[in-house]
Amino acid sequence: MKVDGFIDYPVLLVEDNPDDILITKRAWEKGRIKNPLHVVNNGEEALQFLRKEGRFEGAPTPCLVLLDLKMLRMDGFEVLEEIKGDDELKGIPIIVLTSSDREQDVERAYKLGCNSYIVKPMDFENFIKAVVEIKNYWLTLCKMPGKILV
Repeated sequence: MKVDGFIDYPVLLVEDNPDDILITKRAWEKGRIKNPLHVVNNGEEALQFLRKEGRFEGAPTPCLVLLDLKMLRMDGFEVLEEIKGDDELKGIPIIVLTSSDREQDVERAYKLGCNSYIVKPMDFENFIKAVVEIKNYWLTLCKMPGKILV
């Protein structure tokens, strides 16, 4: 049910760094974001979650994915390519949220279909501001396709 933006719809965080997961969860709370935040620790788990496979059977379909690029096993570029190549998943907006500000990473991510590329701010206060801006645009202002939100 849509009451104020997409508060009833979950967001998936794909991140393998425990410190970054903790900081993101704290920013979620400080930013008063009501959307449930689900966390997976690598690209393989992200695809299983999105495809509702294995231990993720019955997982909710997120309205947004926050994707780190630098991960072991399957990096964010591979995840992005898989998602955007899958007819069932390609409509889910993907925000690359990473520490890399390398121009070639930015270009590659957009070529693979990311919807937004955000370099993680180094200090917590600016990280909170970035997360609140994600909420304001992607979870409140932005109109999402209805078929994603089932």
